Amino acid sequence: MLQIGPHRLPNRLVLAPMAGITDLPFRRLCRRFGAGLAVSEMISSDTSLRAHPKTLRRLDFSGEPGPLAVQILGADPQTMAEAARINVDHGAQIIDINMGCPAKKVCRAAAGSALMQDEALAARILAAVTAAVDVPVTLKIRTGWDPAHRNGPRIARLAEQAGIQALAVHGRTRACGFSGAAEYDTIRTIKQAVKIPVIANGDIDGPEKALQVLELTGADGIMIGRAARGRPWVFQEIACRLNSDEPAAHPGSGQVLAILREHLEALYAFYGARHGMLVARKHIAWYSKRFPGGGAFRRRINHISEPSRQLAAVEAFFHGLGDRQELAA
Repeated sequence: MLQIGPHRLPNRLVLAPMAGITDLPFRRLCRRFGAGLAVSEMISSDTSLRAHPKTLRRLDFSGEPGPLAVQILGADPQTMAEAARINVDHGAQIIDINMGCPAKKVCRAAAGSALMQDEALAARILAAVTAAVDVPVTLKIRTGWDPAHRNGPRIARLAEQAGIQALAVHGRTRACGFSGAAEYDTIRTIKQAVKIPVIANGDIDGPEKALQVLELTGADGIMIGRAARGRPWVFQEIACRLNSDEPAAHPGSGQVLAILREHLEALYAFYGARHGMLVARKHIAWYSKRFPGGGAFRRRINHISEPSRQLAAVEAFFHGLGDRQELAA
């Protein structure tokens, strides 16, 4: 099991924060399928955005099992500290600091993984946030800024000294983005540098890879991001493999339809029918990706402009597959 401050998680599986993806409907679904923790989309510490509808939606945790983990983003220690306090007031039970996002617009604002270039500023942010709240504070980083500057171990030690209670490491530098193989050896070095729990992230797409990464890194847990898109049951598959030698069967088309229908209805309710339909398009694409005809179906679904027609098209596609099993990743 994974312990973060006073929170003993039911397992070692964590849903990674992903902008535009890990909203409340998706977090609830992944938790139901076995994610021990689900981290929210990143919330900017920018005070001008606090009343924005997007920010307010990200502060909605209704019906979500705890502990509730919220990721914050910014580059100013005091603003980040205030953002942490506000999110705790809204119900956050764990605050996660983003020093891993590689997006150019984030790094241009000296936030996300850009903070790994300025270790002194990173240390001030860590100290300010941990001092500001009474809940556990965690940190998400990369292995470094670029392959010539893999300072993940130093940042990890700074984090531990500042009172950070768990560390998630994506096994690439900021410069690598999502290309190339994840550096599990660097994650292992980071794990050996600190005593706090370390969660390995990067290219973990199923049960066998999860076992391999845990063995290679010695990590206390694993974080799943892109592999969960359209496959929230991946947590159940991994949990089954970690607990026994019996592999979980890939879901059939009827099972996937039932899950996707539940997801779509939750999106319509959360965002409103029109906006929910637009958000749903990318999820439908991911759910249908591993079935025959998925490519053509994804192109058709993007031209549908009514939620009822979208849902009807999804049902027709999956019913047309018969009892076909999802293809392996």
